[in-house]
Amino acid sequence: MRTNAALRVLGWLAFAAALALPASAAAAGKPAFLVVGNDEKVSFDDTGKTVVAAPGKDSVTILDIAAHPDTPAVVANLPLANTIIGPPTNVAITPDQKLALVANSMNAVEEGGAWKLVPDNKLYVLDLTVSPPASVATLEVGKQPSGVAINARGDLALVANRNDKSISVLSIAGKDVSLVGSVPVEDEVAAVAITPDGKRALAVKFAANKVAVLKIDGTKVTYDKADDFPVGLWPYNVDITPNGQLAIVANNGNQGKGDGHVDTVSVVDLSTPQPRVIDHVVIGDAPEGLAISPKGDVAAVMLLGGGNMAKSHWAYKRDGTLVVLKIAGKQVTKAGTVPLGGLPEGLAFSPDGKFLYTSDYFDADLRVFRVDGARVTDTGKRVKLPGHPASMRGAAR
Repeated sequence: MRTNAALRVLGWLAFAAALALPASAAAAGKPAFLVVGNDEKVSFDDTGKTVVAAPGKDSVTILDIAAHPDTPAVVANLPLANTIIGPPTNVAITPDQKLALVANSMNAVEEGGAWKLVPDNKLYVLDLTVSPPASVATLEVGKQPSGVAINARGDLALVANRNDKSISVLSIAGKDVSLVGSVPVEDEVAAVAITPDGKRALAVKFAANKVAVLKIDGTKVTYDKADDFPVGLWPYNVDITPNGQLAIVANNGNQGKGDGHVDTVSVVDLSTPQPRVIDHVVIGDAPEGLAISPKGDVAAVMLLGGGNMAKSHWAYKRDGTLVVLKIAGKQVTKAGTVPLGGLPEGLAFSPDGKFLYTSDYFDADLRVFRVDGARVTDTGKRVKLPGHPASMRGAAR
């Protein structure tokens, strides 16, 4: 039995040890990052035409949201190629926040005195445990890698390759990432999401207006086209609720551009062996960015707003819109809208679901929103980014 005096001594020793800890360790707790891909070679002229400039100025930005989630801090800006061509899901962070995977779907090459985009096949591995974060490896996957997903265990990643019409399978062991397989899926795939139990994945086939179902057993991933199911027009993005019961698919409607006509998200029931669409929710023109809160009670979808359309088009609108969806069981309803900046692309929730971050390509900034149930309010805080954000993700769940 310890005496009161001994207990007091132990208490003082514990207090002294706490004071000896670095202030950053005490304040930060668990790590929490955002990863942003910036494209400095693609712009759009007044007719909506894509203009390609010389490469070499793209970057990947890492932001820390652990200590102050309401004020993300840039901790690294790495000179890595990235592009806006494709959905804003070509970046991902492991659940333990130790690694980030960043794919580059397109490169600029010179031809006849002008620059044009051609498919790339590079995937960068970033170490988030060092200060500052650093790129530690480069892998070759399929052509035009456009969507990345990491499972809840953090030991498997899938990459949706548009031009290659395949899914690359990656094994993650500590800081080692290796390509272990490739699964042909017969159609172009834009984004992919893995169920929380790690047994299935959904890959959106945007030109085919369908979603592919992949079966996962360790690092063995298989595909049967008979399991494909139809959704809306030009599905570009997909996310799955934390309980694994629902998936939400963003149907862009017009190949990555607004057209003034309303589009939908498809609600998919995953509680049965064969996923099935149980609802379509009309949300507005050209949804692309999509994320479901870690709490599973809300989803956020970004409408492009026509910023990359011709300025003479009757539906042209420079700025985009955030649509908030309320999730109650298997029912998904539109709960409200919030204004965004020019051509919004990526979005992510904080690990506790209390904050939402969006990025505006034209404005080269990140916006911070507070989340209270289905109520999302703009804090007014803006983080200037060192490039034009084409994608953004937080940690995989």
